[in-house]
Amino acid sequence: MSDPIATEIRLRRASRMLEVSFTDGSRFELPFEYLRVHSPSAEVKGHGPGQEVLVLGKENVVITAVEPVGQYAVKLVFDDGHDTGLYTWKYLHELGRDRAAKWARYLERQARERPKP
Repeated sequence: MSDPIATEIRLRRASRMLEVSFTDGSRFELPFEYLRVHSPSAEVKGHGPGQEVLVLGKENVVITAVEPVGQYAVKLVFDDGHDTGLYTWKYLHELGRDRAAKWARYLERQARERPKP
């Protein structure tokens, strides 16, 4: 089975969501903060297993542009200057499909690693 391909992408600034529809009929609304902290960039993912970086303080981040990259991905430009990492259709689908679990893991890690006041 081939990976789903994005058929429509809508940037919803008021609700701070990126809405993505796929060829398999699925449709996901992905919050800007979620997309930023799960960026596929080396800055966030690191250069290998165990090198992931916990990104904090992105609650109010805004996506200012969605730039197509060939027929397989988009580059998201965030207002904090972050614009590296390609969000492939496969990765966007994964982010949508696994959103609840990925977000829960992020919140758990954030609670463990956030500096105490």
